[in-house]
Amino acid sequence: MSRFSAAIAEQIWDMKYRLKDGDGQPIDQTVEDSWRRVARDLASVEADPAAWEDRFYDALADFKFLPAGRILAGAGTGRDVTLFNCFVMGTIPDSMEGIFQALKEAALTMQQGGGIGYDFSTIRPRGAEVRGVAADASGPLSFMDVWDAMCRTIMSAGSRRGAMMATMRCDHPDIQDFIAAKQDSARLRMFNLSVLVTDDFMQAVKAGAPWDLRFDGRTYATLPARELWDRIMRATYDYAEPGVIFIDRINQLNNLAYAETIAATNPCGEQPLPPYGACLLGSVNLARLVQDAFTPQARLDMAALDDLVRVAVRMMDNVVDASRFPLPQQAAEARAKRRIGLGVTGLADALLMLGLRYGAADAADQTRDWMRAIARAAYLASADLAAEKGAFPLFDADAFLNSGFMRRMDDQVRQAVRDKGIRNALLTSIAPTGTISLYAGNVSSGIEPVFAHSYTRKVLQKDGTQREEEVVDDAVRIWRDLNPDTPLPDHFTDAQSLHPLDHVAMQAAAQEWVDSSISKTINCPADIPFEDFKDVYLAAWDQGCKGCTTYRPNAVTGSVLSVGVSATGGGGGYLAEPLDRPTALQGATYKLKFPGSEHAIYITINDIIQSGQRRPFEVFINSKNMEHFAWTVALTRMISAVFPRGGDVSFVVEELKAVFDPRGGAWIEGRYVPSILAAIGGVIERHMIAIGFIAGEGMGLKSDPRAEITTGAIGPLCPNCSQPGMHMAEGCMTCLNCGYSKCS
Repeated sequence: MSRFSAAIAEQIWDMKYRLKDGDGQPIDQTVEDSWRRVARDLASVEADPAAWEDRFYDALADFKFLPAGRILAGAGTGRDVTLFNCFVMGTIPDSMEGIFQALKEAALTMQQGGGIGYDFSTIRPRGAEVRGVAADASGPLSFMDVWDAMCRTIMSAGSRRGAMMATMRCDHPDIQDFIAAKQDSARLRMFNLSVLVTDDFMQAVKAGAPWDLRFDGRTYATLPARELWDRIMRATYDYAEPGVIFIDRINQLNNLAYAETIAATNPCGEQPLPPYGACLLGSVNLARLVQDAFTPQARLDMAALDDLVRVAVRMMDNVVDASRFPLPQQAAEARAKRRIGLGVTGLADALLMLGLRYGAADAADQTRDWMRAIARAAYLASADLAAEKGAFPLFDADAFLNSGFMRRMDDQVRQAVRDKGIRNALLTSIAPTGTISLYAGNVSSGIEPVFAHSYTRKVLQKDGTQREEEVVDDAVRIWRDLNPDTPLPDHFTDAQSLHPLDHVAMQAAAQEWVDSSISKTINCPADIPFEDFKDVYLAAWDQGCKGCTTYRPNAVTGSVLSVGVSATGGGGGYLAEPLDRPTALQGATYKLKFPGSEHAIYITINDIIQSGQRRPFEVFINSKNMEHFAWTVALTRMISAVFPRGGDVSFVVEELKAVFDPRGGAWIEGRYVPSILAAIGGVIERHMIAIGFIAGEGMGLKSDPRAEITTGAIGPLCPNCSQPGMHMAEGCMTCLNCGYSKCS
């Protein structure tokens, strides 16, 4: 039986990937059961399922091949779910009817948990004439606000958290408003934003030329290209958005340039997709394929890599047939092109095991060699599949072989594709792997560097207490096992010690042999000069990247996680995003009879566990007295909006207890209470004391040491597990403690 190398890995499996019945009782008793379930389901579409089930199982065993979380959680469950993570939706028509039909399709897709990408460049700019109604257009950003509200509404209805990507062309007349949109900390929080940057624009920037903003053949404004570029750079420097997508490069290198035009990506950017395109993801765990780690003989087993890639391609191709889709257009698109996105995780750990420093020239060269080997094996495997099962329906040999990426392939691969066809139009992508990397034993994520060699997390026990647990990077753990009490060698870098251009070099090296794209974050120090920051994006352009996403600590999105600094914060601090509501909560209902009031008031307070401490999460206040209706509803909504944000919410009690009714209060149980609101505050206070959230009457959270937490890391709090540990990686805010990702 396989053993999880870390407690957090087993916890991730149990929470996210383990099959359970409707009552929450496990059906998968071991992780081997989960692997067998997935292997059996994906082999079921084969002509001879028994011949492939064991091979698929062997690929999954020991966490060597890691299908995306949707596949691990959904395959073989019998549930009506999609195994695809993200979608780019259809082109938005420039009409009211078309826009709201697109909104409906987005809602149906997000209802099933799919992240979506949209290009809003097709909507006419603000102030443009709307013929036939004697009105001016409100512009694409006004409709993005509608999309944002839709996403929040679906989330509030209890659906799985979704993410959205919005793109806009650099020549759209509203591009400056798009660039500045998220400088308002309350606006478009459900979106990631990226500017579609063209080759012509980048040349105009370098030449200092003017740049026209146009729509439907009309020029609305002209400004210096460098001025617009500086606006993009300043926004992402100060607010971490928008990102930049080099859209012409994406289309030029697309194997399917003859059959589609791409104008958007999935939310994290690793899959540029056409209208109704879907992304199907999986990762080879390079760290598991290293032999003789930390010795002069250390090497990656290239024969094992080749075999694993070939099996993984077949498994992922089968997902196209095994999966369901939210919309019929998505199913048709997926089956016409059979796109898959096979990537890697554990790259940084594998480099460490070979004695290579992430970001150094030799590490970039090694990364390029590994990615080339993966691409070759994937394309040869897909050609063999085409000979067996048929090429993808839109395959055109001459057009395909003349595409930009295929021209990089060697003669053996090109001849195989010409002779046999190819099963999958595109095959490689490097996606965010934060959660599945934790599940695999905390290997480094995707092609990102090791974020932290180790950190401490607090784990809630069944009895309500909590214990501290050290979470150690996989390569660090292996080094410690082999070399106890020996300091880490100098090549053990982490995300905090890297220069931004080291990130660019690694992304560019990998991109050379990835036919789709890469989700990666280039973390920049807060004090990086603006001109140096701009150089990061120019380096990404010059070195052949398809896009660039950076993260610099800022006031809107928070600071990057710091490691190794002890900090104490009452109750975990305030959350920028409220905690998700679990399906069931524990609580209590109190009856309050205020003298002079004909009907009693009933106060229900439900609680949640945060950082090992029970704390109030929501309040419901009801009464038969219709005179109380408006203010009890208002109070219910206000308090229930405050409590899920965490932090010292005991101030609510103090504010309510301080309210005096000018008509006079009442004596209750020998104590003068100045108003009904003060009485409600007293009830909430007694509940807080009863659950141990505050120590006693008149005491706030900050004065109660039992409700404080101490951690070895500080940073933004996770809206899922409430622990400090959110950091930007692979284009998405991700939690080190529970694997939660804003993009998943």
